[in-house]
Amino acid sequence: MNLLAEPLIQRMLLVGLLVGLAAPVMGTYLVQRKMALLGDGIGHVALAGVAAGWLAGSLFDLAQQDALAIPGAVLFAIIGAVVIERMRSRGAAADVVMAILFYGGIAGGVLLIGLAGGSNANLLGYLFGSISTVTWGDVWMSVGLAAVILLVGLGLRTALFAVTHDQEFARSTGLPVEALNMVVAVLAAVTITVAMRVVGVLLVSALMIVPVAIAQLITRSFARTMHLAMGIGAALTLTGIWITVFYDVQPGALIVTLGVLVYVAVASITSLTRRGT
Repeated sequence: MNLLAEPLIQRMLLVGLLVGLAAPVMGTYLVQRKMALLGDGIGHVALAGVAAGWLAGSLFDLAQQDALAIPGAVLFAIIGAVVIERMRSRGAAADVVMAILFYGGIAGGVLLIGLAGGSNANLLGYLFGSISTVTWGDVWMSVGLAAVILLVGLGLRTALFAVTHDQEFARSTGLPVEALNMVVAVLAAVTITVAMRVVGVLLVSALMIVPVAIAQLITRSFARTMHLAMGIGAALTLTGIWITVFYDVQPGALIVTLGVLVYVAVASITSLTRRGT
């Protein structure tokens, strides 16, 4: 049997490819801003959004109780990202704000899932990813969101790099710094909701950051780092998903583990090479 002809495998690989390409784009900006853990804070707020969507589906007696889960995650993640960015721009400690959202999001998510009648299995699916449950509707939503991330993240790369690298210089050139900062925050939120079905909210930040960390070991250029990270992210997600077709392992955990192993291998090789020279 040709596994690639199976609709489930096609959906898994397509979503994995989209996530693998899109997540490192925003991860590159977050690493440049030294906000690599932003994904964790927003991810946990997105979990509360998922739970709120479940609760809304229960209250409105929808045929599919989780029909509003992803829209809820998108809404809550964007709100969380906007709050973090506004607080950061006003001089508040970003790590404190993220910690509050981190704990509040996961606690609210657990409570709301319980109120909606969801089970621990439903919660675990969003915590660690459940790519085997994606529908064609999920695929098309992922296509739309990933297209926005790639178009804006790549199309505005020069301006966004200027803002993330040196805000004072960017402001002196007339760039709308506050608006562009908000664009980065909102796109990070959208990226997290796209990647959530693949690796889950607990590991989503890793998929954004690890490919970038690997790419930085090889190249120093911002543009080349982003492009290489996109290729690495796509390779990691597709490899991890394909392995899970044959072995009963959790895809999200496997993808992140593969990324960490590649990082260790590349770091070791580059370290030995530099010592040799």
